[in-house]
Amino acid sequence: MKTLNTRALVTVGMLSSLSYILMLLNFPIPPFPQFLMIDFSDLPALVAALIFGPAAGILVELIKNVLDYFMTGSATGVPVGHIANFIAGVLFVVPTYYAYQKLKTNKGMTFALIIGTVTMAILMSVLNYFAILPAYTFFLNAPAMSAVETRQLIVTAILPFNIVKGILISVVFLLLFTRMNTWIVKQETYKSA
Repeated sequence: MKTLNTRALVTVGMLSSLSYILMLLNFPIPPFPQFLMIDFSDLPALVAALIFGPAAGILVELIKNVLDYFMTGSATGVPVGHIANFIAGVLFVVPTYYAYQKLKTNKGMTFALIIGTVTMAILMSVLNYFAILPAYTFFLNAPAMSAVETRQLIVTAILPFNIVKGILISVVFLLLFTRMNTWIVKQETYKSA
C-alpha cells in the first residue's frame, strides 16, 4: 500500500473539504424515496485514489462523513447513514481504482466506473438487507419490516437508486477525467519521484 507523505495528506485534506461541501449539495430524485439523496461527494475521493492510491480515496470518504456527522448530526443519534455513505463510497472508489490500474486508458476508466457502479449497487443492496435497514429500524425504534417488504424496498428503490447514482457520478467524473487526465498523470509522476 502506498504511504501518504505530507503533500499527499494536505491534498487529501483539501479534497475531503471539497467532498464535504459536495455532500451538502445533495438532492432527491423523484421516483425514489426522499431519504435516498444523490450527491457528487465521491468525485474528490476518486481523484485522491487515482493520484495517491486507494488509501487516500478511503481517507477522503472517511473525513467527509465524519465532518458531516459532526456538523449536521443524524436522525438516529448514531451515524448509521454516514456509515452507509462511507461504505457505499468505498465500494465505488476502490473497485474503480483497481480496475483502472489494469486498463490505463479512457475506455479503461469507463469500464472501471461501470465495475465500481455495479459493485456498489449489489453490495449495498446486500448490506441494506442484512445490516443498514435493520440498524435504522432499531435506532429509530420503528416497527421492523418483514423480509418481503425489505426485499421489495431494496429491489424497487435501493438497488436502482445506487445504479442511477453510480451512473450520474460516472458521467460527471468522465467529463472531469478527460480534462484532468494529464494533470493526474503528472501528479502520479511527481508523487513517485
